[in-house]
Amino acid sequence: MLQNERHQIIAIGGSGSLTEPQTLALERYVLSQARSLEPAVCFIPTANGDSDTSLVRFYTVFTQLPCRPSHLLFFRRTPADLRSYLLNQDVIYVGGGNTRSMLAVWKEWRLPDILREAWESGIMLARRSAGAICWFEQGVTDSVADQLLPLDCLGFLSGSCCPHYDGEAERRPSYHRLLLSGSISPGFAIDDGVALHFRGTDPYRVVTPRENAAAYHVHVVDGVVQEDPLPVEIDRLRG
Repeated sequence: MLQNERHQIIAIGGSGSLTEPQTLALERYVLSQARSLEPAVCFIPTANGDSDTSLVRFYTVFTQLPCRPSHLLFFRRTPADLRSYLLNQDVIYVGGGNTRSMLAVWKEWRLPDILREAWESGIMLARRSAGAICWFEQGVTDSVADQLLPLDCLGFLSGSCCPHYDGEAERRPSYHRLLLSGSISPGFAIDDGVALHFRGTDPYRVVTPRENAAAYHVHVVDGVVQEDPLPVEIDRLRG
């Protein structure tokens, strides 16, 4: 086993039009990869301003699953000892929303260093949209209204990430344009409802409950954008 194989990140492209059973199947997969049979799961909804709606949605799903859910807020009273709190988790979930604002808040609280320590200690990092792109060197973000732009992120994983690849009409052409202009580095595109699972810093597995959904390694060859589909495992989410 490689020394860093216990370092796990699961990046999900987005919720898209997933049904409740499909959502539960994806979440069960994430929990099944954690280091505990009944993992402690901390939800961080900073990207949407700690909205009550996202908290209700999180607890509605995760109280149905074999785990111990909790949450961490930054727009209300925040625990004094963030490090101890997060290092006692098994899974850290990051909600979607405004990635740029989320990263700015995290920097103020010195959270990136704690998240890296958590990841390196074997705590899984996961989630969709903002919670997918934030782990890469760069991401394609809609944090600025009516624009899709490159954003420098945490850099735990090399390259870039574009979520919602089949769920939002402008995602694919915008990612291609950014790649061709050199504004963003080669990386990974993830359709809605698709989980791209990294062990260490390399892709390990792609799973999805959706037919014809995929994840791709996207790069430029001789001035042309090339999408290399990654093998998808659908059967792991059935049954």
